[in-house]
Amino acid sequence: MGAELQIDVSRKNSRLAERRHVQVPVKVRRPGENWFKSQVADLSVTGFRLQSFMKLAAGDTLWIMLPGFEGRRAHVLWARGHEAGCHFERPLHPAILDHIVRISQ
Repeated sequence: MGAELQIDVSRKNSRLAERRHVQVPVKVRRPGENWFKSQVADLSVTGFRLQSFMKLAAGDTLWIMLPGFEGRRAHVLWARGHEAGCHFERPLHPAILDHIVRISQ
């Protein structure tokens, strides 16, 4: 039984959590593939904007490794060109978000 993503479309900004601007190198991979270097441009406890040369599509599952942390599972919500909006399967702990923001400055 997984948690269902719910977005209140009546709100002007349908984000689930405040996003923070970062520029941090990460590693990503699709299940069964090798790790690929990419970059996260925006990050929140619920998701991130990935900048990558990987070919991604909405609905894809991937693993992301933030600097200093183990890989965590995420799902692609949208993809345009070399960017994709992704949602963590399990939200980040706020302390992890704060740490990543600090190291990206």
